[in-house]
Amino acid sequence: MALNIVWIAFFLIAFVVAMYKLIVLGDTHIFQDMVNSTFDAAKTAADISLGLIGIMTLWLGIMKIGERGGVVRAFSRLVRPVFSKLFPEIPPDHPAGGSILMNFSANMLGLDNAATPLGLKAMKELQELNTEKDTASNAMIMFLVLNASSLTLLPISIMAYRSQVKIPAANPADVFLPILLATFFSTLTGLVSVAIYQRINLFQKALLLPLGGLTLVIGALLYFFSQLPAAEVNTISEVLSNFLLFSVIIAFIVLAMIRKVNVYSAFIDGAVEGFQIAIKIIPYLVAILVAVAVFRVSGCMDYLIQGIAAVFHALGVNTDFVPALPVALMKPLSGSGARGLMVEIMNQYGADSFPGRVACVIQGSTETTFYVLAVYFGSVNIKKTRYTLQCALLAELAGIVAAIIIAYIFFHHS
Repeated sequence: MALNIVWIAFFLIAFVVAMYKLIVLGDTHIFQDMVNSTFDAAKTAADISLGLIGIMTLWLGIMKIGERGGVVRAFSRLVRPVFSKLFPEIPPDHPAGGSILMNFSANMLGLDNAATPLGLKAMKELQELNTEKDTASNAMIMFLVLNASSLTLLPISIMAYRSQVKIPAANPADVFLPILLATFFSTLTGLVSVAIYQRINLFQKALLLPLGGLTLVIGALLYFFSQLPAAEVNTISEVLSNFLLFSVIIAFIVLAMIRKVNVYSAFIDGAVEGFQIAIKIIPYLVAILVAVAVFRVSGCMDYLIQGIAAVFHALGVNTDFVPALPVALMKPLSGSGARGLMVEIMNQYGADSFPGRVACVIQGSTETTFYVLAVYFGSVNIKKTRYTLQCALLAELAGIVAAIIIAYIFFHHS
């Protein structure tokens, strides 16, 4: 529903602005430019989608190897001690616990196709424990806020898009580490905000040691990179990002071998899914890129960016990140809409431009909050969501702010 309204608004607002330019400013080419932009955007969307086939086929194949090799189960066992403290309402052997752990693990690994069914299953099982059937329980709120805060370890689709836009990235994986750092702050903020509401003691040993240790590691990484010269930041970040990504591939293969999985067969099965996904996204990408192109060519996007830039400039803040902010504004409403804006920004400025990289880090560090809450709560007929939205949006804001600051540390060298 939200994307429907936004999509229509893009066209109607663009039409009004174009009429103003035609009648008041005498711009007789504005409508021709807008019509031409629809053809160009549709072609760009198709080109990008077709270019994604190889990349999505590769990575979905790798993901399937990891899935069958037991990576999701390994993640679940790793976080179980922390989980039991964050969800005290769930009995130790209740199936909801396993579904939530599997959902979190699948989300971290970018296995969206597996994560959503597991999440819906978890909500159904949590509803069985819920004493007020129309009101969100504490466990539901914690689950959804952490789900919506988007802790992602492998931003596969973002790296794929970075390699397929008009001005592709020299190293599509250079945003891997910044996204990992930014999404950590989003998740941590969501966790702390819900814990405050639910009066969960975060200083108990089972929570303090892993969370505190992880926070120290993230802080040390940010401090380390902030002290390096610009050239060294790029070099070390690229080496570390690509090393970690290839290490993941090796770990998935080795685990699958240990479990006697047919690695090649698993890869092919996952690759087939990747091919199907790449083809399916063509109409969605065409729809959003055409709407964004009309909005931009009409001048609306420029007016929006100039207005936001003026506010930050008046506050004395560097405004180089402002062209990427439309992604942040769209992401809570629509993942595909934000993805289209991210692609548009990379097409306009280049994937390796500062706005292009900021847009990617924002896209990877936040989630479609309204969509997640609507789908998950709607699946179990929850009408009273209590403080879920406030905590989820706070986590989203933290992710956006962290993404911008981290992008300045890694990519802003002037």
